[in-house]
Amino acid sequence: MSSETFAALRKTQGEELAKLAEEHFKHDLREEDRDLVKSAASKASTHALIGSLAGLALGGFLAFRIRANRNAMYQAFRAAEKPTHVRFANGREEAIPDVTPYLKPTGLGDIMTYTFFGITGIFLGGETGLLTGSWSAKRTITSDPARSARIEKAFNSFRADVLKKQLQDLEAGSEKGIWS
Repeated sequence: MSSETFAALRKTQGEELAKLAEEHFKHDLREEDRDLVKSAASKASTHALIGSLAGLALGGFLAFRIRANRNAMYQAFRAAEKPTHVRFANGREEAIPDVTPYLKPTGLGDIMTYTFFGITGIFLGGETGLLTGSWSAKRTITSDPARSARIEKAFNSFRADVLKKQLQDLEAGSEKGIWS
């Protein structure tokens, strides 16, 4: 098993692209533009973090409520008077099995409930936070048309350089292969 098996450990062109982006960041943008871009990026990540935490809290709360309701229903079912026999029209009588032990909440069920609602809450909260953060970052960047045009020009220049680098790698017959 190699280190390439795990996505987090794979070597990519991330460092090279980061250096290229930093060059564009330094040369194509003014100081206030750089501060604005950094502020917008932090807004998106902050919204995603807050959304994830809020989703986790909401998921935990809902799991707690479901667990409490499930336990209350079990206690009510256990305390209720249940028939023990069924008498048919021909006079025959059959015993009804007690299903109460099968309805009892279990620790495994509680773990599954908290896990499901926690993961779902993190996912939905994080995605919602990312959407609101992206929207807020976009509003921040597009608030000044001249600044927005400079940032867009720098971004397009960066994209063009990335595409040129990829073209050079393809023409050079890079050993990384098509799927790396």
